[in-house]
Amino acid sequence: MTELTPQRSERLARLKFRAWHRGTREADYMIGCYFDKFHAEWSDAEIDLFETMIEEEDVDIMAWALGTQSIPEEYRGPLMDRMMKLDYVDIPR
Repeated sequence: MTELTPQRSERLARLKFRAWHRGTREADYMIGCYFDKFHAEWSDAEIDLFETMIEEEDVDIMAWALGTQSIPEEYRGPLMDRMMKLDYVDIPR
């Protein structure tokens, strides 16, 4: 795990907001829960990739995670592999 500097902390706070404010409840849960569960263990490169990925359309991110669309080459790898498991989604009742 990388040191939590003030700059990293601010960056993660911005990403958390973006992950949880997607526009649909389904995307909020999928992307927000994913961020909450795994962000603490990400390297700077993984944060960079997540930051780039969440600028994509929600329907695309969700389709990649659900396996209904091919994942673009730039997002293939451990982060998306982990997102595809969907075992991190915790829907409050």
